[in-house]
Amino acid sequence: MRRVVIALVTAGLLAAGIVTAPLAQAAPTGPSATPDFQPAPVTWGPCTTNNTLKARGAECGFVEVPLDYANPRGTKIQLAVSRLKHTTTDFQGVMLVNPGGPGGSGLIYSVLRDSATLNGAGKSYDWIGFDPRGVGSSKPALSCIPDYAGYNRPYYIPDNPKDEAAWLKKSASYSAACAVKGRDLLPHLTTADSAKDMDSIRKALGQEQINYYGFSYGTYLGSVYATLFPQNLRRAVFDGVVDPRGVWEQDNYDQDIAFERNIKIYFEWVAKYDSIYHLGTTEAAVEKQYDDQYQALRTTPAGGKIGSSEWNDIFLQAGYYVYGWEDIATAFSSWVNDKNADGLIALYGGPPFDDNGYAMYLGVQCVDATWSSYPQFRQKNAAVYKKAPFETWSNAWFNAPCTFWPAKAGTPVKIDGSKAPPILLVSETLDAATPYSGALEIRKQFPKSSLLEGVGGTTHAGTFGDSDCENAVVASYIATGALPKRVAGNGKSDAQCDPNPQPVPTAPATAASMAATGSGAAAQAVPGSGTKALTR
Repeated sequence: MRRVVIALVTAGLLAAGIVTAPLAQAAPTGPSATPDFQPAPVTWGPCTTNNTLKARGAECGFVEVPLDYANPRGTKIQLAVSRLKHTTTDFQGVMLVNPGGPGGSGLIYSVLRDSATLNGAGKSYDWIGFDPRGVGSSKPALSCIPDYAGYNRPYYIPDNPKDEAAWLKKSASYSAACAVKGRDLLPHLTTADSAKDMDSIRKALGQEQINYYGFSYGTYLGSVYATLFPQNLRRAVFDGVVDPRGVWEQDNYDQDIAFERNIKIYFEWVAKYDSIYHLGTTEAAVEKQYDDQYQALRTTPAGGKIGSSEWNDIFLQAGYYVYGWEDIATAFSSWVNDKNADGLIALYGGPPFDDNGYAMYLGVQCVDATWSSYPQFRQKNAAVYKKAPFETWSNAWFNAPCTFWPAKAGTPVKIDGSKAPPILLVSETLDAATPYSGALEIRKQFPKSSLLEGVGGTTHAGTFGDSDCENAVVASYIATGALPKRVAGNGKSDAQCDPNPQPVPTAPATAASMAATGSGAAAQAVPGSGTKALTR
């Protein structure tokens, strides 16, 4: 029966003319495909488009790079960059930052220079924020359907032909829109292209080497850079480490399993504080409350906006970080006990929506490696769903446009850290977005690296957070290059810390605090987010 449904739905899309024709093949990704391109120096000026950068006195500019590095004299694009210069006499070079995604805007992250968690070590560097090609303030920036997220979208789980057809139509329509809006850009959005862009930024800054801080997807970008340009990398921190063996389809299935574990950990925490949230005294009771609302919201959205899919997106954040646990629990409680949807709406976010981060997430992941065609993709997700129902289908539809993507996929760079400098790897044991096994794999492939483990923690890419131990190790490495002593063998960490702690609420969160945290489901551009809620 399911095979018949798939065939009918796919046939309907073809008849509607939505399935897009392929664009050009992605460019080769090996080092031999990188001609000796020399960009012009950056013309720095005041930052005018971001109030935080403006208030900090940061400088902004652009680096012009080839759209296609195999044709360096052809079409050029511009990468937006920001800078906060060192303030000490012991200058240690430039520090580039990528916050993850792919698709996360990194322009603002030059402000990490002044983070108190670095204990002053950041002030010896020029911190360089940058928007990768196609992202944010870089030119051009890709947007396909700005209100694609919207409110009250179809039910995620394809247990009937209507909802499955609706999501397939949305997915194929998004790919078709991207084919029109980004026709020239789409074949040139691989991670290898961005790694070459990083090296162009290095040249434009007049530096022989860079330092690098990558969160989440940014660790994969760093791994590719360290493979292609190991001699140009001085120090690097990889926080929330991507497993290169699963790029990208298998990594997503691995996430589904890990998020299933983490959401149960979260529900157990909510149950622990039943005196505050009144949602049940056991994990099973709280999970039932979640499931009951998930079904009820299919027909009657909370506040007329938060349907079942938005509900799921909001709770996904609890699997990423401990930081927003109180806000989500408060909104959960307010809805279940008082039918007040204000907290849910605040956490989800709202118009104006901006799909640039989502468009570029797909733009990179769909061309870095080949994805299964939809029938096989559906079968794989159905198998994972049996083990991990919480996130599997929301994640599947987030990635489904890759099964229709108009630009052909290339071959991922084979990661080789044998020539890379000593790198600090950081991962919490129960990180769901980038499971701990990825950190162990990169530790094995980078023989000079050391792995710092936040033991038992569930926070994704959690440095600059609330683990004083993790932050102290990072600060020491940035200041001196000193790594924890590497232990013999594989399959274990080199140093251990207490993780970012679970919160201890004494009262429900306030509406003001929920607004201040910046909408859990909409967090697309915080360090390490890689967040897969279909919002802005």
